Amino acid sequence: MGTVKMSFNLPLQPSALAGSWRLLSWTIDYSDGRPGSMPYGENPSGLIVYSDDGWMSAAIARAERPALEPGVGLRQQTDEVLAEVYRSYFHYAGHYRIEGRSVFHTVTHSLNPDFVGTEQERAIELNEPDLVLSGHDTIGKVRRTHRLHWRRVTASN
Repeated sequence: MGTVKMSFNLPLQPSALAGSWRLLSWTIDYSDGRPGSMPYGENPSGLIVYSDDGWMSAAIARAERPALEPGVGLRQQTDEVLAEVYRSYFHYAGHYRIEGRSVFHTVTHSLNPDFVGTEQERAIELNEPDLVLSGHDTIGKVRRTHRLHWRRVTASN
C-alpha cells in the first residue's frame, strides 16, 4: 500500500518549519506575460534554516559560482570579480514568525543592504518533506511572483 501525503489548510505552528531545508528550485513568474526565469539557474544551491527559538537564515547560490582570483585577498579582488561573486549569491537572516499560512522574515542581516530592516512575507505550502515559499515584489509596473521549492534535510539526504 502506498504512502498518502496530505496537506491541510490549517494555521501552522513554528515547529512545522523548524529544521534545515535544501533548495530544489527558484522560479520567477512575471505579470507582463514574459517567460518565467530561474535567477540562480536550473540547479541552484541553497539552504534555509529555521530554529526553534524564532531565528532563520537563508543562503542561495548559482551552481556555477565563480571563484576568486587565486592568491589575491578578498579585499584586493577586482571590481569585476567581486560584482560577479555578489550576483551569484544571496543571503539574509533574522527573526521569523508564522501567521496562518504565511511566514514573516524580519531581516537583521543581508548581503543586500536594502533588505536589512524589512519584513519579507512568504506564503507557505507544506507537504512534507517539501516546502514551497512564495512571495511577490514589483519592479516598475511588473509584479513578480517568486516560488522557492525546498526539501527537508534529514540524516539520510
